[in-house]
Amino acid sequence: MAKKETKPETAYVALLRGVNVGGNRMLPMKDLSALCVKLGFASVRTFIQSGNVVFRTARSESDVQTALEKALVGHMKATVDVFVRTAKEMDDVLRANPFADAEPSKVVVIFFAKPVPKTVLDTVVAPDGEQVRLGRRELYIHYPNGMGRSKLKFRGADGQGTARNINTVRKLAGLAVQL
Repeated sequence: MAKKETKPETAYVALLRGVNVGGNRMLPMKDLSALCVKLGFASVRTFIQSGNVVFRTARSESDVQTALEKALVGHMKATVDVFVRTAKEMDDVLRANPFADAEPSKVVVIFFAKPVPKTVLDTVVAPDGEQVRLGRRELYIHYPNGMGRSKLKFRGADGQGTARNINTVRKLAGLAVQL
């Protein structure tokens, strides 16, 4: 009898958009963790209350995204966008940070599902000296005066994204690499 080959597991980071920011989109991280376990993901760990989860699975990135979004609709009765990166991709995002010398609390990465067109940079309006740089499927933003009162605007990034500060990106990359 031939031995069945199994696909090796990949460590992933999933970033949920718009949960736990108030209103009716509250999602306890224990519920997110339970959803991931129910989907068959292994070594599931969440990080802070803003919809960050790391895990291992043999499924592809697109399968992970689809399965998690579908499970979240069932659980929350609302659509939740999910952005998925492998552990290596998350580490690459961290290493590619063009603002590595800036105060970490003033650097944000916006994650998108698809590559960000270069033309986005032509639309940037940065009245407080904000700086925007392209990644592969990310935008890096440095807010020299902080994000809270920024009037930064840009257009052309395909669809909605979800933002994480560079400290959160660093922590998630570290957690994913450890899986």
